[in-house]
Order: sequence, then structure tokens, then C-alpha cells
Amino acid sequence: MNIGYARVSTGLQNLDLQKDSLKKYNCEKIFTDHMSGSKRERSGLKSAIEFSRPGDTIVVWRLDRLGRNMEDLINIVNSLNNKGVSFHSLQENITMDKSSSTGQLMFHLFAAFAEFERNLILERSAAGREAARARGRLGGRPEKFSEQDIKLLKTLVESGTPIKSIAESWGVSRTTIYRYINKF
Repeated sequence: MNIGYARVSTGLQNLDLQKDSLKKYNCEKIFTDHMSGSKRERSGLKSAIEFSRPGDTIVVWRLDRLGRNMEDLINIVNSLNNKGVSFHSLQENITMDKSSSTGQLMFHLFAAFAEFERNLILERSAAGREAARARGRLGGRPEKFSEQDIKLLKTLVESGTPIKSIAESWGVSRTTIYRYINKF
């Protein structure tokens, strides 16, 4: 039996492309996750592996849908192989099982390229953040209150106004009020 596994990193992304490809490949059952591949506990992947039986094949749209780094991919595929389950990636068109040394070689090569690509993305992102910092943009969430607002908050607190009342009237949590009055 072909068992499909599809994953997207965020709720804004869509599984349709992956699911369509898996159905076209005759996957009888498809499991999904909406979370980063860096998370160890992926319930959809766990369910797919538990559902599989010796002789089945776990199919993914692309290698990076199964795992984020080479070590993770290799561990997952090796555990599948120990269970007697094959693995197939549609985009890279590789099948890996214990009986195919060529499949194992191709898997390791593609996994290395996938990790290389991921590292390049991380390096470019870090360089972009560094360039933005050099131009004075610090990033992160903008401050909720101005200096004037903070002075007013402190005055209200010092005059005995309950933090709960201040938070409700300003539309923020008590934690936010405490964070700002303790900040300066």
C-alpha cells in the first residue's frame, strides 16, 4: 500500500499541491501535519508510520517534507526500513529500501543537498537581518507604548490606581503593564 504524508510549515500554507500529487501516485491513505519540520513530534507522521505495515511505502512530495536535516531524514527512513517499509519521494523520484544500495546512495545525496539548501537559506536570512541592523532597523515587534505613555502609566500606578484597572482601560494585559513600568 502507498501511504502519503504531506506537511506545511504554517497555517497560511496549503496542502493541496502535495495531496494532489500523492493521490495521483495512488496513495490510498494520506496523513498531514501543519507544523515546522524541525519539530520532533509530528502527529501526522507518527500516525503514518504506525499505520504502515511491512511491504508498504511511505510517499512524500519532496524530501524536505519528511525532515529538516539529513540526520532526521536518515533516522526516519532507517526506522521505516527496519520495519520493512519503503520510502519514496516524488519530486526527487527516489525510492529507498534496504534491498537497493543505489536507492540508499541517492537518498543520502539528496538529503545532503536538501540540508545544504536549508543552510543557504539560513545564511541568507542572517545576512539580511545583519544588513537591516546596519541600517538601523532592529526588527521585532514595535513597542506598544511611547515614553509619554510609560510616564503616564507610572503616574497612575504611583497614585494607587489598580494595575487591573489600568490594563483594562488601556486594552492590554496586567503583564504588559508590569513589563513597561519595570522597564524604565
